[in-house]
Amino acid sequence: MSPAPRRRPRAARLVVPLLLSMLGALLLGATSATTAQAATTALEAESAQLSGGAAVSTEHSGYTGSGFVGGFTDAHKGAASVSFSVQSSTAGAGSVSLRYANGTGAAMTLSLYVNGAKVRQVSLAPTASWDTWSTREEQVTYAQGANTVALTFTTADSGNVNLDGLTATTGTGGTGTGTGASGLEAESAQLSGGAAVSTEHSGYTGTGFVGGFTDAHKGAASVTFSVPSTLAGNGSVSLRYANGTGAAMTLSLYVNGVKVRQVSLAPTANWDTWSTHDEQVTYAKGTNTVAFTFTTADSGNVNLDGLTVTTPTETTPVTLTHQAETGFVSGGAAVAAAVSGYESTGYVTGFTTTGARAVLAVNAPSAATYPLVLRYRTPDATAATVTLISNGTKVRVLNLPATNGAWATATTDVPLRASLNHVTLKTASGDNGNLQLDGVTVTGSTPNAVRGATLPYTAYEAEAGSTNASTTGPDRTYLTVASEASGRRAVVLDQTGEYVQFTLTQPADALTLRYSIPDNAAGTGAGATLSVYANGTQVRDLGLSSAYSWVYGTYPYTNTPSQGSGHHFFDETRTLTGHLAAGTVLKFQKDAGDTAASYTLDLVETEAVPAALTMPSTGFVSATTLGVTPDDSTDDTAALNAAVSTATSQGKGLWLPAGTYDISGHVDLAGADLRGAGQWYTVLRGKNGKGGLFGRGGTSNVQDLMIAGDVRYRDDANFDAAVEGDFGNGSTLTNLWIEHTKVGLWIDAPTTGLYAAGLRIRDTFADGVNLHKGTTGSEVSHSSVRNTGDDGLAMFSEAQAVGSSAFRFDTVQLPLLANAVGIYGGNANRVEDNLLADTVTGSSGIAISSRFAPVPFSGTTAVLRNTLTRTGGYEPNWASKLGALWIYADSSDITAPILLQDNTVADSTYSGLLVSWQKNVSSLTVTNLAITTAGSYGIEINSAGSGTFSGTTVTGAAAGGLSLAGGFTVDKGSGNTGW
Repeated sequence: MSPAPRRRPRAARLVVPLLLSMLGALLLGATSATTAQAATTALEAESAQLSGGAAVSTEHSGYTGSGFVGGFTDAHKGAASVSFSVQSSTAGAGSVSLRYANGTGAAMTLSLYVNGAKVRQVSLAPTASWDTWSTREEQVTYAQGANTVALTFTTADSGNVNLDGLTATTGTGGTGTGTGASGLEAESAQLSGGAAVSTEHSGYTGTGFVGGFTDAHKGAASVTFSVPSTLAGNGSVSLRYANGTGAAMTLSLYVNGVKVRQVSLAPTANWDTWSTHDEQVTYAKGTNTVAFTFTTADSGNVNLDGLTVTTPTETTPVTLTHQAETGFVSGGAAVAAAVSGYESTGYVTGFTTTGARAVLAVNAPSAATYPLVLRYRTPDATAATVTLISNGTKVRVLNLPATNGAWATATTDVPLRASLNHVTLKTASGDNGNLQLDGVTVTGSTPNAVRGATLPYTAYEAEAGSTNASTTGPDRTYLTVASEASGRRAVVLDQTGEYVQFTLTQPADALTLRYSIPDNAAGTGAGATLSVYANGTQVRDLGLSSAYSWVYGTYPYTNTPSQGSGHHFFDETRTLTGHLAAGTVLKFQKDAGDTAASYTLDLVETEAVPAALTMPSTGFVSATTLGVTPDDSTDDTAALNAAVSTATSQGKGLWLPAGTYDISGHVDLAGADLRGAGQWYTVLRGKNGKGGLFGRGGTSNVQDLMIAGDVRYRDDANFDAAVEGDFGNGSTLTNLWIEHTKVGLWIDAPTTGLYAAGLRIRDTFADGVNLHKGTTGSEVSHSSVRNTGDDGLAMFSEAQAVGSSAFRFDTVQLPLLANAVGIYGGNANRVEDNLLADTVTGSSGIAISSRFAPVPFSGTTAVLRNTLTRTGGYEPNWASKLGALWIYADSSDITAPILLQDNTVADSTYSGLLVSWQKNVSSLTVTNLAITTAGSYGIEINSAGSGTFSGTTVTGAAAGGLSLAGGFTVDKGSGNTGW
């Protein structure tokens, strides 16, 4: 089915001063350690100066004032702008807080200008809909007197947002915590229901007081103050009143439309005598309404002179081990931008929909129960309930007290495994999800990898070990063994007694060896053993084979050696070893009984494997009780399908105990929960190129098992992927080991909100992962992908756009054909924080491409904070040298914004950045790109179009810093060197 088209925002508006709305702004000073007080002014977008197509509109709800400003559409790209006038009594640091709506489903950008000078590009996170508003705060510097603050849709921006208003904070803010107090005159507030300004009694402040709270106006009279607060939190109001009745009288106090309590006002000596009454309240960030109302339950008959409000002014950022906005969200949950340092860098909202979730990757040093502190707030006086889940298993329902918009913490605990965990806060059936989540602190957890996957093993490169054998490489020439080795080097054992050994830095009880042995003449695979020693004692013989390596001829390759051009040299084997302490010398040696002509050893990974998992105590049924028998070498496909169907119909998950289950076709999943005893214990083993899991819709969970295929060459039409199909809304694939399949994951529409993490995908004959047509809002993270026969990670918008999806914190090594990451069309997708290395042929590290005629790009495609090492490669079919980063306009122009930011390219085979070919590439922004050592140019551009470059540095480029052809316009900003 086709995804719903993105609705374009209409004309936007920007308005000028709502300025404390109807309050009389008497600044009384600070009651805290704050050294200076900032002045805050609220400005409506619809009252600002509009130009370039920006226009006032009212078609969406939820705006303040009389409308909002739209028109920031693609038709007005490079022109639409809204400009506010901001007065500042002093020169210095301040801020602006922009209220906006972004219903596109992806982060969009505008450029912020102050006094005509561009400050920075501002990224505006998506909101739940066009009727949902969020805020974005930016630090700026003001001049004394009149300032202009403009938001402009430049050619480098993605625009397509609506703007409601701006809150400008001028002057110099202090640090620390405390409250700010300001005095508000009742006569300047909003009056209704008979409340009216009077001057008949003396002793009032300002120009009068408010009366009319008489019995004639019972149930109606009200005075409403507008109170701006720079932060959400606890504060107070102090009401100045007169009550000459001789008895205590009551009014009702409302904050933001919600009744807080009935307030009793003690009598004063007479109507010319005034007193004060204090009440504690909770403020939301932004503009609040504080009202005193004469309801039918009150006695009224008082006069009101004014209100002193004390609002929170805490500016100390909160430290959390896991920020919610850096996790994965789906099911209606969405990231909201921070509006101050108090909320750190953002938070997650939208938990009110059943299925909404935030998933956090948590790294633990050992299996244990860890203290967890949740930082949250509720938007009103209703307590929240949400379900805590760890690694797919419900821990408990959290009952969170109401906070009325103030941030608070709740303490619980969570059971974690050693290494990577997936901790989820989810609105399950029965939860109200009435919360916003800032993040969690898991005491005792260890930081995740800064770039690349957080992995459970320690890797040792063979060439870095101690050896008496020869080393091959470095070599990047296609069809050489070294070109397919990690780091382009390996150790060759081809004489009896030759070895390579390592000293373990961490304890282990399992190893994975990446190796190559020669094929047999028939291409069917040869077998041999290799001896393994620990501290000089042989622990086992490893059984090695060339059956799943070595293909020949031209694409898509065969198992026929006579066709020549042999490649795909390496495979992997794994084994449990028994305990190996840190400091153990682990040796791989060719002994007399090890009969392969040679053993090319690339790397070894060692790890501590936990004990086999046991079936959860509730909610699962074992496959063995439903007629499935592991370890008997019979075909279990039909029995597994029947067992999955039975368990799912009973509302239960299917448990696969440790063992090997042989499959020769698809195991169908439709809203199923399929779990094994662990990647090292439960194995689904394919046969004759077939066997895998197939999604048939619904929300499924698959975790803790291995899919070991039986694919020995590439046959796209007949062989199976490990995991394929439609996974509905909010599915989860975690802790899966996949090898020897056609593809690891091939995901299709209408999949949305899929979370895939903790994957090991090795030795496939096509892609490692392909998020295919129409997949949206999905993520692959903290996964290791190696030795794929095509793209390591791909998004392919064939016929339907892949949208708002991400590859984050992944490690991709040695795709033998094509790219480590390939994004082919689509809407607002992201490639973030990955480690990518050693591409081989027809390849780049990251390709952003309109090749294969995908749905054209839209939104901003963001490539952020990736490290690319020894990437790029030769394309023999085109006689072309491909860059490490490659922007390739092939079947269509690429006109939507492409953002390359904070990336590192090291030792690229050819150019560090290549922009090509015959179509236009426009709206390219390159920021803080570091290119060190390139085999050709640092930057090579063979395309029409334009791009903006800043902070881009080139060193050690063999052919020079820049090659520019094709009419491309380079707009150089600041900080560029070497080109």
